[in-house]
Amino acid sequence: MTNNDILVRLRYALDLKNQEVVEIFALGGYEVTMDDALKILTKTVYDDWGEPIETEDHMKCTNAMLESFLNGLIVFKRGPQQPKPGQSAQPERLIKNQSSVNNALLKKVKIALALKSEEMLEIFQSAGVNVTKGELSALLRKEGHKNYQECGDKYARNFLKGLALKYRS
Repeated sequence: MTNNDILVRLRYALDLKNQEVVEIFALGGYEVTMDDALKILTKTVYDDWGEPIETEDHMKCTNAMLESFLNGLIVFKRGPQQPKPGQSAQPERLIKNQSSVNNALLKKVKIALALKSEEMLEIFQSAGVNVTKGELSALLRKEGHKNYQECGDKYARNFLKGLALKYRS
């Protein structure tokens, strides 16, 4: 699943308007125009080998852009947070490579929507995926922790599907 796919599904699940998407990017510290937002939110087209194709109507969402959006979503939903003494104003980057994208998605959406672990388990359950508390805990751990588990596309896709079922019904 590409970063563009994640944004499209997240936008649908949370019923965000185009203007809100631009505002969320700005809250996360990344400036995009309405045209750029529309290009980012278009469905990804793939070539014969399964690689995404960038056209003039489509703009690739980088890891930095996605993380800025997720950080902006937290501010959009929960309001700005005052940094504690000795803490930097910018949050630590969670997306270090493509394999950590899905884990960061789960963590940041959990924070933005103030979800408890039980609510996340219900979201997975509504999408037809059984996740145990231990598995969820492993997905939400910091990369490098001994119990950290990489979140696959299946979990991320079903989490976004469950969010859509919860917030759009």
